[in-house]
Amino acid sequence: MLSAAGSGIASPGSPNGAGTGEVAIFYYPWYGTAAMDGAWQHWQQNGNAPPTQIASNWFPVRGPYSSSDAGVVQAQMREIASAGVQTVIVSWWGPGSVEAARLPRVARLARAAGLRVAVHVEPYPGRTPAGLAPQLRTLAATGITDFYVYDSTTSSDSDWRALNKALPALRLFANTGLPGKAAAGGFAGLYTYDVRIYDGSSFPRMCASARMHDLLCAPSVGPGFDAERATGDTRVRSRADGATYDGMWRAAVRAAADVVTITSYNEWHEGTQIEPARAVGPPYLSYDGAYGLTGRAAQRAYLDRTAIWVRRYRARVGR
Repeated sequence: MLSAAGSGIASPGSPNGAGTGEVAIFYYPWYGTAAMDGAWQHWQQNGNAPPTQIASNWFPVRGPYSSSDAGVVQAQMREIASAGVQTVIVSWWGPGSVEAARLPRVARLARAAGLRVAVHVEPYPGRTPAGLAPQLRTLAATGITDFYVYDSTTSSDSDWRALNKALPALRLFANTGLPGKAAAGGFAGLYTYDVRIYDGSSFPRMCASARMHDLLCAPSVGPGFDAERATGDTRVRSRADGATYDGMWRAAVRAAADVVTITSYNEWHEGTQIEPARAVGPPYLSYDGAYGLTGRAAQRAYLDRTAIWVRRYRARVGR
């Protein structure tokens, strides 16, 4: 495996640290049901009343599920692997959080499906680079060596640089589109996550600059953004029947990204998910029309399209 600059130096964190040609996807283990978890978790945001009214503009094929359900998680991991994705990046909200409690099961089932596991370090209250050091060491002891740090720009470059220097065996990615900012913090790479702000047009320039800074470039692609039902946010990036997803993938391939990150598998609140959805009628949207598909065939439209783009991407980077 090569470094971002292709120097021949092995990337850290084997076997979890992948080199050029990796495809990773953001995954959220934060959903709960009254029957399994004692209360609804996340599906009820913004005054919604599950199971018939949920905090998403789309409705999952599985219905509002629990991330505590091993059967559900196992099926999700197999689904992700079937699309050719290599790594699942699990949302983690710090020690003591529901997401932290569920991580071991998610990791076990992901690895059983042949997936690598990384962690999305969310901006939980009290998070600091210094405070993260022991937490990341604990997670690294379980075999996780890749960490994507959301809102990394909220802490100083010097603090991140100290953390990265203290954890040389780990690979941390900064959430920024500015390679110079990621380099100043001593990060191994950068990722964009936000598919509403970033439309892909900056990916070639961003990745070229990242290589000049000896950074891994991991731009994020996604099908669209629509969070109104969950948050009231009226800003939308239309899916355009799949054209938005294709455009972002095309840009990442053109940029010869070291890693392509997908936003997301199941962030239903923001409408970035590619997990299968079913048509249940208003007020919910469906994937009907995506890539000319309708009905049952459309339910997996974005997963199946992902498999196509993964093949094209790996052909481009020689994997």
